[in-house]
Amino acid sequence: MNERGDGRGDAVPPPNESVSEQQRFMALWRRVAPGAAALAETVYRQLAERYGEPYRHYHTLNHIRHCLRLFDRTAALMRKPDLVEMALWFHDAIYQPGAQDNERRSANLFRQWAEGGMDPMNLQRVDDLIMLTTHRDSPQGDGEFVVDIDLSSFSLPWDECERDGRRVRAEFAELSDAQFYPGHLRFLRVLQSRPCFFYTDFFRRHYEQLARDNLHRIITRLQAQGYG
Repeated sequence: MNERGDGRGDAVPPPNESVSEQQRFMALWRRVAPGAAALAETVYRQLAERYGEPYRHYHTLNHIRHCLRLFDRTAALMRKPDLVEMALWFHDAIYQPGAQDNERRSANLFRQWAEGGMDPMNLQRVDDLIMLTTHRDSPQGDGEFVVDIDLSSFSLPWDECERDGRRVRAEFAELSDAQFYPGHLRFLRVLQSRPCFFYTDFFRRHYEQLARDNLHRIITRLQAQGYG
């Protein structure tokens, strides 16, 4: 949070490879939740432990790193980038494959650590941004960046996009293909049915066509395998 305590963009440092991941998070935490600054290292370590759970293959710190790279490219376009970055750090903090309340529990975990240490309005904003990663509601404002960044792996080069798909599948190892792919295909079709895959001008301009091409390729292949 900046000197005004409103979470606006002038507090966001430029990308700096010399700053460690832990240092980056701790600096963010102290800006956003100055009243809980003493918890910064503990919160980071617990987040890193959760993202390292052995059953995770896609929803790991590597996914967060990918999100942060895209955040760094777009932070200057956001109204309150510190709050967006905090939501990205926490949006998959709780992840049980197939559970319907992962996002709610992740937002609650953020509240558990931050409540009382930050402005209540900003606390609610981060909660709301995390909940947008359910992809059930249409986002607005900075929420559009959260949603676009979370789904941006669809716009990776095909080999990388396919690799991430395999990693998602690996998190549902207890399900057969016949159990997993029909529901997965329904989600992909919801994404395909959007007028635009991405919400923000930046992502549409740079990544829309590749995301649509990859999505079409994934859906066509699943249909050819009999899941359509």
